[in-house]
Amino acid sequence: MQVAYLGPAGSFTELAARKLVAPDEDLTPRASVPLALRHVRSGAVGAAVVPLENSVEGVVPTTVDGLVRGGPLRITGEALLRVTFALASAPGVARPSIRRVLTHPHAHSQCRDWLARELPEAEFVPAGSTSEAAATVAREADPETAAVCAPATAARYGLDVLATDIGARRNAVTRFVRVAGPDAVTPAPSDRDRTSIVLPLLDQVGALHRVLGAFARHGANLTAINSRPTGDALGRYCFFLECDGHIADTAVARAFEELRRHAPQALLLGSYPQAPSPVPSSTPVPALAHG
Repeated sequence: MQVAYLGPAGSFTELAARKLVAPDEDLTPRASVPLALRHVRSGAVGAAVVPLENSVEGVVPTTVDGLVRGGPLRITGEALLRVTFALASAPGVARPSIRRVLTHPHAHSQCRDWLARELPEAEFVPAGSTSEAAATVAREADPETAAVCAPATAARYGLDVLATDIGARRNAVTRFVRVAGPDAVTPAPSDRDRTSIVLPLLDQVGALHRVLGAFARHGANLTAINSRPTGDALGRYCFFLECDGHIADTAVARAFEELRRHAPQALLLGSYPQAPSPVPSSTPVPALAHG
């Protein structure tokens, strides 16, 4: 089976995807998160691994939008990856000559302070991924352009590393999820699970309050709620929710049943084991932001 990931090769997502694939599965890059998820829905690939959130900037909007729109999907697993960033250029380029910096917007946000201090005149140019930025810099060999990417990605594309550890948080962590079609098997309960839910637009006064209260009433720990515009009118939203526990747990099952009574179109995106932290427990790490 083929498993798509946000590419090109060498991206942080590829590193995370290698933790989430079986030995008989093949990884195949896609140019964007929406494309990867669209290929899951069409059956062109069996699953996709995409970034969902990081500890500095919170959720990745394109991923959340891709999960809540376009038809049901199923999250079957997650991986956490410690991310470090480097400034990389074509060989022989000096840092003072850099006038443009290519990278993914979330990577740029994590390196914003360093770039403002060290390259205040450089223009930020968004890229689909950090590896796309590195590949572009390698291909164009422009002496005024650099990429922000992982050090290993810079090496993969033959770039010189001009600076390392340029992120604002040395222990930044990004969470990636494996997404399959709606018929994918839900992993069995473990000692530490997470459940993700899509909640559609609620038009009734007080409906959101009643829905969220279901988790507290049944003892399920709601850990995240993210609102996303539906796209059809200003002020209309759907919601991406997460809670601790598995849908097979009594508290989560009862909370979801009550939620469905208030919002029959609510969708279970999946229940799956929470990934272990890649940072030693003795190291202080900011909690994963949820938007």
